[in-house]
Amino acid sequence: MPTAFRDLPFAANRTAPVHRWVPWIAGFSKDFIDDALSRYITGDEQTVLDPFAGVGTTLVEADLAGHRAIGFEINPYAAFAARLKLGAHRVSSTALRAAVDALDVHAFRVEPNGATPTASPPPRFRTRSPFYSPEVERKVLLLQDFVQRESDPEVADMLRLAFAATMVEYSNYSYEPSLGRRKAAGRAPIDDYPVAKTVSDKLAQMAEDVDWYRDSRRQLDRPNASVREESFFDGYQQIGRQSCDLLITSPPYANNYHYNRNTRPHLYWLKLCDSPSDLKRLETQNFGTYWQHARDIDLVELDPSICDTEIVDTITEIRNRNIERGIYGGPGWANYIATYLNDCVRFVTGMKWCLRSGATALVVIGNSIVQGVSVPTDRFLASIASTHGLTVVGVHTPRATRVGNSIINSGVRAGRGKSGRLYEAVVEIKAP
Repeated sequence: MPTAFRDLPFAANRTAPVHRWVPWIAGFSKDFIDDALSRYITGDEQTVLDPFAGVGTTLVEADLAGHRAIGFEINPYAAFAARLKLGAHRVSSTALRAAVDALDVHAFRVEPNGATPTASPPPRFRTRSPFYSPEVERKVLLLQDFVQRESDPEVADMLRLAFAATMVEYSNYSYEPSLGRRKAAGRAPIDDYPVAKTVSDKLAQMAEDVDWYRDSRRQLDRPNASVREESFFDGYQQIGRQSCDLLITSPPYANNYHYNRNTRPHLYWLKLCDSPSDLKRLETQNFGTYWQHARDIDLVELDPSICDTEIVDTITEIRNRNIERGIYGGPGWANYIATYLNDCVRFVTGMKWCLRSGATALVVIGNSIVQGVSVPTDRFLASIASTHGLTVVGVHTPRATRVGNSIINSGVRAGRGKSGRLYEAVVEIKAP
């Protein structure tokens, strides 16, 4: 069997119908999923599981191929996007195109005339500098008024998604790759922007893809794929034991990218988040939690089942780095990595529960560099899987260098000037 996997980065989805609706830094490509489905599934209407579904790349491709798809996703914005994609075949493209026409009229007649919106910004959404300029914010709020007047709930949701997918484009923030101020990245602020036209263009694209999805999806009367807005750790036992034929996923990487914080504006503006406590709950549920949460614990011990000496030695080496900095040095970061690896144990336990005998799991995972110490999470996950009775078929590295390589030389990660290379791997695991 070939070991190469093609087109791993999500960037390959930017022109693919339905997948192109939402830009997603933490995703992988539809071509990678198609490869996996053709290699590892032989029968019709098999069950494909994605425990960390993101915006639904795995689920959409499995659904299009005629399989039963199940996903878990704790981020409400990502789950919202995935559900809309998976229900695209049930949306009226005629109604969407009517909304496009109405929005174009709004862009021509309402935006330019200085109209005052009735909508208000989310009251508890705070950023270090204004997220939108005054003029852009006025146009965004006028758009919110437009969405509120839409009587068709499905069209209203598609409008919300079109806004959310474009909202950073006309803000004073950008992805570098984590969400940060444009000014800090050397980019000019955005004082004005054609907001309604940008959203209209996105909605027109979505209308086109709705027709494509309906024409491409096998057996329209099949139930939609499901996206469960909960942690896989909490919900996997609701899936029948040994009932899944293929698992494809990519858990958040151990490099402290702010997975949920990257969508903080979307969560607030779509009213999926009301307060910082909602965001903290998501961060706590996140795979490996966040360094900011783990660092304050006196000592995070590794799960007793982790007996790999390389893992133990790595945690010890991190813990002994920059001790004088306390929780901001090695001790805090060792807690973070130990928490992440303990969640790898929980993940493997759930994986073993769900997979039928002989079924395959493909886990896309990135390594990390913490306090100048290499953390090969791909090998560590493979070791943990083996310890729990799963067979590691191989660890493949289709992407030897990945976006975010610059973070390894930051003060908290690089320690005393050491550097290294970030990569992505596919850990191929088989159930006994």
